[in-house]
Amino acid sequence: MSSVIDGQWRRLDPKTIAAAATLVLAPLVPTAAVMLLSNAKPATLLITTLIWVGIAVLIAGYAAAEWWLTWYRITEERFELRHGVLTRNHRWIPRERIRSVDLTADPGHRLFRVTTVKIGTGGQASEGNDLKLDAISRHHAESLRQELLFGGSSTSDTAPHGDPVTVPNIAAGTAAASAEPGEAVLARLNPAWFRYSALTFSFVLIVWGAIGSAVGSFSELLKAFGFFDSVAHAVLVSSLWLVIAAGLVIALVVGALGAIALSVEMWWGFRLTRERGDTLRVKRGLLTTRSISLEERRLRGVELAEPLLLRWARGARLHAVATGLNQKQEEHQPDNKTLLPPAPRAEAQRVAAEVLREGGPPTEGELRRHPRAALRRRITWALVAAVPFIAAAAVAAMIGWVPAAVPAAVGVVAVAVALGFAVDAYRSLGHRVDDRYLIARSGTGIRRTVALQRDGIIGWRITRTVFQRRSNLMSIGATTAAGNSIYEVHDVGTGAGLAMAEEAVPGLLAPFLQPG
Repeated sequence: MSSVIDGQWRRLDPKTIAAAATLVLAPLVPTAAVMLLSNAKPATLLITTLIWVGIAVLIAGYAAAEWWLTWYRITEERFELRHGVLTRNHRWIPRERIRSVDLTADPGHRLFRVTTVKIGTGGQASEGNDLKLDAISRHHAESLRQELLFGGSSTSDTAPHGDPVTVPNIAAGTAAASAEPGEAVLARLNPAWFRYSALTFSFVLIVWGAIGSAVGSFSELLKAFGFFDSVAHAVLVSSLWLVIAAGLVIALVVGALGAIALSVEMWWGFRLTRERGDTLRVKRGLLTTRSISLEERRLRGVELAEPLLLRWARGARLHAVATGLNQKQEEHQPDNKTLLPPAPRAEAQRVAAEVLREGGPPTEGELRRHPRAALRRRITWALVAAVPFIAAAAVAAMIGWVPAAVPAAVGVVAVAVALGFAVDAYRSLGHRVDDRYLIARSGTGIRRTVALQRDGIIGWRITRTVFQRRSNLMSIGATTAAGNSIYEVHDVGTGAGLAMAEEAVPGLLAPFLQPG
């Protein structure tokens, strides 16, 4: 293959046309099988097949036109892309502005050994800052990535600053293996981590949504086998509450197993490495593979996320706080900020220290407690949230749907749960300022601990509601060009909050304060 910087215009890989058609036709096989099992009429099956094939032909035709009209080239100064079927575009990025080259290959692409390449500048997430090649050969994509990020595909084992690249000790329970030349392995997947995925709400909700859609699609098949008649008979001859309990258990088990299966697809082969001494790279995926790069100079800190159930199991996820990361989730995949899947909390802390090049994780250690008034606020709002449940139970008892003792039982349980969440939310509050970081923690459903570099803070946002003013509290947010743009310290004492801001970034807030 000729040099990738010879200045010649190139097309995408022609196999991308077949990959697009295959991706459309793949669902036709299980659909046809379901129709056959449900005794669908041959004419219906034929019409469905013809429509599906027609759509595939149209998509393949559009892909062929896109392939024919898409050209790209790399010169010493810039990367250029010409593309578009209905509207022609000619765009380019100066090479010195290129900050990320991410590779993605869905099952159709992997079948034909091609890869989608997304080239970004590190600006805040918007399509205007990225160029996308869909798709080129796998080998050429890796060569392109090496050239654009590192100026070549050298396999030197020396970092840009002249320091040798070493593979650090991987914590117990993490598979050890040799790194590729020029890479230092920071974390590898341990298959035992998949059990933590069943304890994350987002995974379970996604799976339940998919189950609901599947039930609708296969209802005719279930009816053909008399499934609904069997369920109705079971409800009539059995206790209704027993059937409901069994349904809940089945839903939980199926949701947990589905969440684990989804996590396997997303995180299989996960590896977090440091390339050439200054670039983090995440590789993952079973069916759809992904390779995501992040320059360390764009890193402004890390965030430790602990959903409630995952926290009870002493697990956590680790996210990067960095400039230019897309905050949206696409196709139910975690966004580009995720550095570690659900894993033991100790492992997340270790990886945080490795990523930040610190001797110990800044997200660990004692935090400053917030005033008791913050606890009273959380108890008040938690009790308010319990009122609708108690009211609903009372109305049901008045109508006669449930026994008269049910509202009292619901009230006791609702108040106990509300108080438990309020106390947990208060205990999660805390902040600290150390030599390099502002550390803030809050949340109960998902407890988040962020370690934000003090030199990455560009401003402060102070909010005080009517109720906060009465309790002498405030919420102060550190604004930054990275991550979620603002990270708040909630319900801190007014004096302590202002002192924290002054200590974190001396002089930044002083011009806006009135003396005395």
